[in-house]
Amino acid sequence: MYAFRKIIRTLLKQIRSRGLISTIAMNRSQLFGGLRGLIYKLLYFRNINASIFTIQANSTIEMFNKQARMKIGSFVFIRKNASIRIDFDGQLTLGEKVFINDNCNINCVNKITIGKGSKIAPNVCINDHDHNYKSEDGEHLLKGEVIIGCNVWIGSNVVILRDTFIGDNAVIAAGSVVKGIVPADTLFLNKRENKYVGFKEPKSSINNLFQVKESI
Repeated sequence: MYAFRKIIRTLLKQIRSRGLISTIAMNRSQLFGGLRGLIYKLLYFRNINASIFTIQANSTIEMFNKQARMKIGSFVFIRKNASIRIDFDGQLTLGEKVFINDNCNINCVNKITIGKGSKIAPNVCINDHDHNYKSEDGEHLLKGEVIIGCNVWIGSNVVILRDTFIGDNAVIAAGSVVKGIVPADTLFLNKRENKYVGFKEPKSSINNLFQVKESI
């Protein structure tokens, strides 16, 4: 009931400041996203425990096992073209007001938790497992965990690997590959350096070679 009251208050505030038409236009995609969220909640009623959440066009939630579970806090917002997949007995938790931007991928087979208020930029990939290419017994996955704290900002094109633990209020710089422990209240970034390796001989060297041959 609290969630509905908050939505009504927000809409009334927007109507007063923006006008009715602008408010309708701005919230149209959120409305359809909320309906899609309701459809997913009904489709996976045994697997998804959710309050009100929004999942926009072309984003998908896929459950590949009856033991898979997903818990979604209130006012979670998932933008377009995101892919969320849960298999085996995976448990995915999205805290209250988590924001997931366009083209993100979350693949869970064991445990992934994203704390409340955390925001994920476009093209982020989160996996709690690796492919076990050395396996000789048929076990093709190495399972781990990904725990992301509250109010974390994850920049564009970040890859988060299994057994990663990110503390509250941390910032992950764009393009980083993250594995291990990121302390709270820190900025994490991979060291970057530009390196250029030539693969074609410069034209000046080729011309010099011809001149040497002609002189001979």
